[in-house]
Amino acid sequence: MRKVLSLALILSTLPTVAGAQAWTPAPGQSVDPHRYQADQHRQAMQQLRNQADQREAMARQLDTETRLNRLKIEAARQPAPFVSAPRTLDTPEQERIRREAATARRQSTAAGVGEIDGWLDRRPNPVP
Repeated sequence: MRKVLSLALILSTLPTVAGAQAWTPAPGQSVDPHRYQADQHRQAMQQLRNQADQREAMARQLDTETRLNRLKIEAARQPAPFVSAPRTLDTPEQERIRREAATARRQSTAAGVGEIDGWLDRRPNPVP
């Protein structure tokens, strides 16, 4: 049991030790640490610029796709309905028949709704 615990402790410390190691040049090779750090920063900045360019290209692509989809939707819309010319006046007898038919339709509709109107217009029950 003790061996397992010590082995687990050793294995858990290995990644932290490896992560803390710094790059060192090969023997006989001289490296300016400031230039090396500047190169790392330059590479990081180039990577950030590339990511920004990719995001910008993606945004342009999405904008183009959005415009195309919008145009497709507008093209697929139903055209506006045809509005015919105003109705010509008929003879007075035909106009009277048309008015009487409209009145009969309104009265039949009102008769069906009268029960609902009566219920809505009722007096509220008194609260005891």
